[in-house]
Amino acid sequence: MPAHHAIVEWANRGPDFLKGKYSREHTWTFDGGVIVPASPAPSVVPAPWSNAANVDPEEAFVASIASCHMLTFLWVASKAGFVCESYRDDAVGTMTKNDRGVWWVSQVVLKPQLSWQGDRIPTAEELQHLHHRAHEECFIANSVKTTVTVEL
Repeated sequence: MPAHHAIVEWANRGPDFLKGKYSREHTWTFDGGVIVPASPAPSVVPAPWSNAANVDPEEAFVASIASCHMLTFLWVASKAGFVCESYRDDAVGTMTKNDRGVWWVSQVVLKPQLSWQGDRIPTAEELQHLHHRAHEECFIANSVKTTVTVEL
């Protein structure tokens, strides 16, 4: 069974932890050695205790869903005989409050823009079917309760 690892590291850089006056900046280290600077979104934790230049967990969640969908879509398209030349997705995650009043990423909308190579270009119906199959087989989409939709 495959396992996937990430190391999340943070250190207290004061000045007053008990009063909430401390940096939330931290790092994510992945098994290939990539280190990503992370922070809460400034809309959640204002500066100077967050860093807008860093990746926040909510946008990473959206990117994870969009990336998994894209990778699965490319595989499905290749198996169907279509040659995708480029794929760009301007994915958007929306946060709402749940029934307990807690914020969560309730919806992610994928907005893929594709270009194709060769004579065989998918019809609108085929494209919809490819995205449906990609969604059904996406590891991340199958792991979350967030509603994921694709706008074509």
